[in-house]
Amino acid sequence: MEPFVSNVYFGDLVAGVDEAGRGPLAGEVVAAAVILDPNNKIDGLADSKKLSEKKREALFVEIQEKALAYAIASASTEEIDELNILHASMLAMKRAIDQLPIQAEYALVDGNRIPKDLPCSAEAVVKGDARHMAISAASILAKVTRDRDIVKMAEHYPQFGFEKHKGYPTAMHLAALKEHGVTPIHRRSFGPVKKILEG
Repeated sequence: MEPFVSNVYFGDLVAGVDEAGRGPLAGEVVAAAVILDPNNKIDGLADSKKLSEKKREALFVEIQEKALAYAIASASTEEIDELNILHASMLAMKRAIDQLPIQAEYALVDGNRIPKDLPCSAEAVVKGDARHMAISAASILAKVTRDRDIVKMAEHYPQFGFEKHKGYPTAMHLAALKEHGVTPIHRRSFGPVKKILEG
């Protein structure tokens, strides 16, 4: 893994931005923006997908306690179907940046695109969650929030096993879709869901 890059040259109020939930067939896409406090170090930050659930949950709390500012936002299933997943992800990230209680001077956005009409300058950083601590922190807030949201949905739709696959297109999820049909939280524009709707 590449070492984290120092944020010094971007200015003091640098927001790391990332999203979670592009690939699932169900649920919202969630984004987070985080401005870390350089004087309040958080150990163990890494790409959220490479951390255990227990570690993510612990860091989720620590990031919120130690960050200078953070915001978590989402785009709904309806917005995903209307805009497509890429544009819905951009919308969720823009909402997170806009909702920061402290205005960011600069945003580092994970991936290769930047949301439009941001309140600050920004750059896209490919594999940013392994290169910038602020993006890593954002990836953790976004993933934990989304996982918690989809686990709550499992209570409403127990036959789908959302708590196990988090909405991703696993064999178990696809089998449940075939057997039980499409729920209101499924993304109707996504291939496997569309196929079932078209019968």
